[in-house]
Amino acid sequence: MAGRRTLNGPPRSKDEKGTGSVGASHVPVMMGEVVEWLRPRPGAHLVDATVGLGGHAAALLGAAPGAELVGLDRDPRALAAARERLSRDADRVELRQATFADTAAILREKGWDGADAVLLDLGVSSLQLDTPERGFAFQREGPLDMRMDPGGALTAADLVNEWPEAELVRVIAEYGEERRARAVARAIVRARPLATTRHLAEVVTRAVGGPRLALHPATRTFQALRIAVNDELGALDRFLADGYAVLRPGGRMAILSYHSLEDRRVKEAFRRWAAACLCPPALPRCMCGWSAKVRLATRRPVRPGAAEVARNPRARSAKLRVVERLEGSR
Repeated sequence: MAGRRTLNGPPRSKDEKGTGSVGASHVPVMMGEVVEWLRPRPGAHLVDATVGLGGHAAALLGAAPGAELVGLDRDPRALAAARERLSRDADRVELRQATFADTAAILREKGWDGADAVLLDLGVSSLQLDTPERGFAFQREGPLDMRMDPGGALTAADLVNEWPEAELVRVIAEYGEERRARAVARAIVRARPLATTRHLAEVVTRAVGGPRLALHPATRTFQALRIAVNDELGALDRFLADGYAVLRPGGRMAILSYHSLEDRRVKEAFRRWAAACLCPPALPRCMCGWSAKVRLATRRPVRPGAAEVARNPRARSAKLRVVERLEGSR
């Protein structure tokens, strides 16, 4: 995820490599742990709902002979890269331009009664971060775009140049957890029009007050704008409302998150799915009719090992949570 950043290092993201790494050199975050926890078996129905460059999908297919995989991504460039990466298994793979919030509808269209393994690898990928013309990163000059789907209507330039100051304050505070959101929003409005990532980063840096120990001053604002442009948390909330329903009994879902706004939502949803009752504690008996849909396969998030973080610093913030669909749950 584009989140924390060392002063001399890259922003965090879920992929180790960028556009030049499609193929065997691309190693996705916690690949071994994802395969281990999802336990793909021969003939299984697999879903990589954020297929990216196809690294996780390739590993899952490799571990499950005869399995079929549906891969989703909103970025057509990512889908093209994944199609190349997965070409050897093309007869077992179907790729769609869609978000993970569309998973249930796509599985119904395909005629599947559910999936045996589902992966969501949240956040922005290196394919996006490392392409300056996409406008996600502030290290290199690029337009203020930030759209994961290049066909999307809203860009970061629209936000910083047209949105009211009060709305910018809300977005930067809520999605970026930036304590100086008011000062940043005021500086953005005064600097209008803004057209490039470098210009925006300079404006934000002046407003925040210079470098922090381990975080570039513009990191939180860029994260906030990207989340708003792509409705990332809205899509996640829509999926988490009843995402367990895409799993077959005994099937597992793994979600990799990269900052607290994502992880908090995933943790709360998984706990709700696993709860035996959703009634307020004060009620003398259950009135909700709810029953547990899943069990928590991971009580605490799984984190990347030291060797992986040393090899790929962008993995350091990753948290992996896993649930398993209960037999007989409705």
